[in-house]
Formats: sequence, structure tokens, C-alpha cells
Amino acid sequence: MQTVEYNKNKTVPDIYLNLSHFLDHFVMLIFAKAAYDAAKYFNYTYEQFIIYGLFGFVLFGGMAPIAAYLADKYSRSVLMVIFHFGIGISAISAGLSNSPGQLATSIGFIGIFASIYHPVGIAMLIQNNKKIGLRLGINGVYGNMGVAAAPLITGIFLTYGSWSACFIFPGLACLFYGVIFFRSLNPNGPIDVLKKKTSSGNFAPHWLRVLIALVITTCSGGFIFGSMTFFVPRYFEISMGNITSSVLLTGILASIVYAIASLAQILVGWLIDRFSPKLILLLIGIGQFICISLSSIVTDLTLFLVMILAMGFVFGQIPITDTILSRYVPDVHRSKILSVKFLLNLSVGALVLPVSSIMLKSGFEMSSLFSVLGFIAILVIISAVFLPTQKRSERLDLYPKS
Repeated sequence: MQTVEYNKNKTVPDIYLNLSHFLDHFVMLIFAKAAYDAAKYFNYTYEQFIIYGLFGFVLFGGMAPIAAYLADKYSRSVLMVIFHFGIGISAISAGLSNSPGQLATSIGFIGIFASIYHPVGIAMLIQNNKKIGLRLGINGVYGNMGVAAAPLITGIFLTYGSWSACFIFPGLACLFYGVIFFRSLNPNGPIDVLKKKTSSGNFAPHWLRVLIALVITTCSGGFIFGSMTFFVPRYFEISMGNITSSVLLTGILASIVYAIASLAQILVGWLIDRFSPKLILLLIGIGQFICISLSSIVTDLTLFLVMILAMGFVFGQIPITDTILSRYVPDVHRSKILSVKFLLNLSVGALVLPVSSIMLKSGFEMSSLFSVLGFIAILVIISAVFLPTQKRSERLDLYPKS
């Protein structure tokens, strides 16, 4: 029989956690689109200035284990409330910065508070073990809609306002939503608990091999995701000269790419509830290799169409790893394991900025970066081959039969 318990972690409907995921990625990627204009304001070149976002992206992943520890020690729901108010105040501070150092510090604080969402918010989401793949897919769509909205809304603020407004108004929105999220918490909400497997804290068989495979996937996927979400808007400005040179229009095109591609997560989430995640991950890796490599040699409308496919495969990878973790790792350990996963994923993603800055300063074209990303996708294929096949009876995300 399914059992229910109550604890210090208040519950909240999925929709509130999904909207929080949207804000998390949206605020983190404001700098990606605003960096060029902010660099001009402070008399820097784009290549010199993007390094000022490094602290934010490093801390976005680096602080995840601490967030998970605090959530387990105190409360996941309390940490999520802190998340909203923290990123809101930090974003406003970024918009009010008077120097690159102040901006870098504020972006660093954005990274600290943004790091809370993935190990804590995702753990809250999968406390309920029903249809985890699909629900993670939907949650991922909201996160990537945040990715899609960042260049669009930032482009609007850049066109009709300033780079400062790009941070200040979203910061105010985060504070407003923080109040809504707090009021949505249910202190008496039930938390689904697996009767034996989850409460015992036992891992599923072959869990160590799975974690090794996921480390490979997480690191390679983190670098690819970080690069694609940061540089696609700028890459469009460079490689779509025959279509437009408008900052606003290239931002809109990038947003369309992210929005359409994010729907792949719902499809992938549906598929991994029905088929082997090993097979789905293998196909995702092959698709990444082909499409990202192709994006490095095409331009204009062809680039736009290829980038939709490439981003679809990149975004489609996201719910796979979390679903696999839910099948091998009991709930009592999930926040910790998720925090390590996101530490690796987002910290490796942060390496995009210094590595890309060095490449661009050395005379490489941005298309060369996408060629490198195509080859990194081979590691996703390797990790899929290394994953074991799990029997249904070994899964930790299924309710025991009564």
C-alpha cells in the first residue's frame, strides 16, 4: 500500500515549482544578452567583458551542495522561499551597478541564490513519484522557456530602455512572485513515500556504474548546454547578416529556437516513462553530434532551422538524467546526489566563459566553438552505451503493489 507521511518540508503544486524554474534560468541568462551593451557602457569589448559573468555561473553550480545540505538540515520549502527573494534582490543590485566589479559581484550573488533551485526544487518535485519522466519534462520546458524568454525580454529592454533595466525589472518580478510562492505553501500537504525502498535508503543495483555514466553525461552536457544557451543569441547576430542585424530581431529568433526546442523535453519525458532511458539517451547523443556540428558550417535561415533541432536534442537530455537518478537513488539521498550532479553540470558549464573568451581572443571564429561542442557530444553517446539496463523490479520510483 502507498503510505503518506508529514514532515518539515511543506508541499506546493507542480505549477509553482515550474514557474520558479522559469525564473531561475531567465535571471541567470540576462547577462548573456545584455553583456554586449553593458560592455560598451563600461568601455570594454565583448570578449573582455563576458568574463565578468564567470562568478555567477561558477557559483550557480558550486553552491548547489550547500543548498542541498541546508535544505536537508532545515527545510526544502524554506530554501525555496529564500531562492526567490535572493535572486530578486541580487538582480536589482546588478542593474544598479556603477562598475564592472559591482556587476560581477551582483551576478555572483545571483548565482548563489539561483543554485538553490535545482537540488532543492527538483527534489521537491520528485517527492511525488507519479509519472516522474513526464513531470520532469514539463518542468524542464518551463526552465527552458526561461532560457527562451531571456534574450527576447532582454532584447526588448535593450531596445527601449538600457542594460540596467534588463536586471531591475525582472528582479522586481522575482520579489513579487516570491510572495505568491510563499503563500502557496501547504503546511499540511502529504509527501508520498515508498513504503520500503525509499525509507530504507537503499540504492538500486548497479547504482555506482550509473553514477559514473551520469558524471560523463553531466559534464559533457553541462558544457554544451552552457555554451548553447549563452552564445546562440550572439551567434545569430554574427551569422544571420543576410537576414537582419537587429539586436531585437536576433533575440526574438533565439527565443523562438529555445521555445520550440524546449518542447522536446515533454516528448522525451513521455518516452522515458515507457522505454529504456539508455536507448533514448543514445539517440539524443547522436542527434546532438550531428546537428551541433552542422550548425557550425551553415548560416542564415538554414542555421535557424538546424539550431532548432540542435537545441531540441540538448534540451531533451535534461529530464533523462533526473529520471534515471529517481530510479536508482532513494528520496532520502536525492537532494545530495542532485546537488553533486548540478555542481558538476553547472560548474563545467561555467567554464564556457573563460574557454570561449580565450578562443575568441586568440582569433577563432564563434563557429569553431560549435564545432568543438559537436565533438563533445560524443561523450554523451559513450555514457549512454555505458549505462546498464535496469529491470522494472529494481526501480525505486514505482509504488509497491498492494
